[in-house]
Amino acid sequence: MPVAGKTILYTGAAGGLGTETTLSFLRAGARVVAIDNDAVKNEALVDRAKAEKLAGLVVGAIDLSDLDALRRSLETLSKKIGGFDVVINNAAIYPSKPFEDYSLEEMQRVQRINVDAGIVCVQVALPHMREKGWGRIINIASVTAFGGWANLSPYVQSKGALIGLARAWAREFGAYGITVNAVSPGAFPTDAEKIHPDPEGYTRYVLEHQAIKRRGDASDIANALMFLASDAAGFITGQTLNVDGGWVMN
Repeated sequence: MPVAGKTILYTGAAGGLGTETTLSFLRAGARVVAIDNDAVKNEALVDRAKAEKLAGLVVGAIDLSDLDALRRSLETLSKKIGGFDVVINNAAIYPSKPFEDYSLEEMQRVQRINVDAGIVCVQVALPHMREKGWGRIINIASVTAFGGWANLSPYVQSKGALIGLARAWAREFGAYGITVNAVSPGAFPTDAEKIHPDPEGYTRYVLEHQAIKRRGDASDIANALMFLASDAAGFITGQTLNVDGGWVMN
């Protein structure tokens, strides 16, 4: 398997898109350190892994808004398990309201969880990757970063930052055999869609914009992440892969 034996640090790993990817990595023989502070989702992820008799899952119930605690926890975990080979920065919050209604503190909280926590993850993982001469960092962006959505200013800002960081890190870390890319999911049917008052109307809106006339499935993201985390993607770095059914075309 392309990721067998790798240790993957994955934030938001028990969420709507995270669960399927976590299970896919476990099935492929990887070890996944799943970081998520939702106890119910964590338990459901553990149960699914047990049901399939999958080994290699380590769950960390860590509040990503506490960056100092996050760093301490990850450094402890890194020493215990021998470092992280792959980092997937996926965790995010997505409040929705007009720009003028956000306080600066609310916007900073989105940045702290969606971006700054990912920076901490990479800072902790980087020494091990450099020592091995191999590493994969994947930032989960969003189709919203390409425009078309109102009332999501802090979220869109955070996703744009992750795309920019992927490019900057790719340039800086490439000499150490580390690739850095972003994956930009389209409108997948996850908990994030619950902010929409008209689900059926929103589904019609999504399908009108996609070239492929079906809703995305979590396995579509899992397949993209599996590829970018593998040796097969070793000459791809600094890129943003849109997994959105042909919504955005570059």
